Amino acid sequence: MPDSVELTPKACAEVVLSLIGATLNNKVIYLRPDYQEIATVNPSNITTVSSKKSWVVQICAQEAGYTVVSATTDPGEESEAYFLHVVVTKYQWLKIISSIVGWIYFLAWSVSFYPQIYENYVRKSVVGLNFDFVALNLVGFALYSIYNCGMYYVSFLQYEYFDRHPKGLNPVQFNDVFFSVHAFLATVFVIVQCYFFERGDQTVSTIAKMILVVYYTIVLITGVLAYMHRIHWLDFLYYCSFIKLSVTLIKYIPQAVMNYTRKTTSGWSIGNVLFDFVGGSFSMLQMLLDGYNYNDWDNIFGDPTKFGLGMFSVAFDLFFMYQHYILYRHEPSILTDTQVTDVESKSES
Repeated sequence: MPDSVELTPKACAEVVLSLIGATLNNKVIYLRPDYQEIATVNPSNITTVSSKKSWVVQICAQEAGYTVVSATTDPGEESEAYFLHVVVTKYQWLKIISSIVGWIYFLAWSVSFYPQIYENYVRKSVVGLNFDFVALNLVGFALYSIYNCGMYYVSFLQYEYFDRHPKGLNPVQFNDVFFSVHAFLATVFVIVQCYFFERGDQTVSTIAKMILVVYYTIVLITGVLAYMHRIHWLDFLYYCSFIKLSVTLIKYIPQAVMNYTRKTTSGWSIGNVLFDFVGGSFSMLQMLLDGYNYNDWDNIFGDPTKFGLGMFSVAFDLFFMYQHYILYRHEPSILTDTQVTDVESKSES
């Protein structure tokens, strides 16, 4: 029996249920979908015999949604069961569009780091790029990489996850791993630029340092607790992901304040903002498309964290565009602070 099957409404699929290494005889295997209004199973139960090890089971989709078919030897049993994930989509073409949208936001977010790197290189300066933003980004993507790599590559962490969510699917895919690691490495490269290029008197603020100390303390304490088996390592990964979420909520604020204080966006790449805006917008668009196609609005309204963070990020992108194109549009974006001062001195003379 496969792990999952995908159908459209009123369509049916046949799957083979096989007993491998089992010695069941005259036992009844009950096949139960969580939501019969989404999919039905025929037959709904199978009586085993020693001479037969496999049976053909028909899964028929009724309406769009997501359900799980459990195969157990006890109608009331929840543990030690086999689970088949059944996904019913309204339209196959909409799934293709959603996939294209997903690739667009993945590429946009991945590319979004390079305009800032390029601008730093051309200017040979990082003046105008807020160091609090960079420091918070580094911690956020480092912990996000730990979470994704742990969930994707470490077997015992996957076992812990499925022990808690026996009917669930691994929430981390390879593109999540690639994006987080790539983002971390790109941020490290920006930090290297900060050391070698002109940075003026910029430094990480005291407030940001205090926030980072809190983050490091949480990671250290939860890591020690996991090592001492006081909490599960999966919980440690969850703490890492929570910190990443909090970083996303606050990391743009220092840059926005710095632009306001300097009355310029010089040094802060608008290309970074534009790509991030595309990524965030298409991420939310995909969630809306999937919510409609899978009739799964709980994905947005039941757990609004991802959608809410996407809206928060896009809102800051719009604010940065307002600063760059309206508030401070007359300020040459390629000038460093020193050059801006020279221009002002010459104009006064």
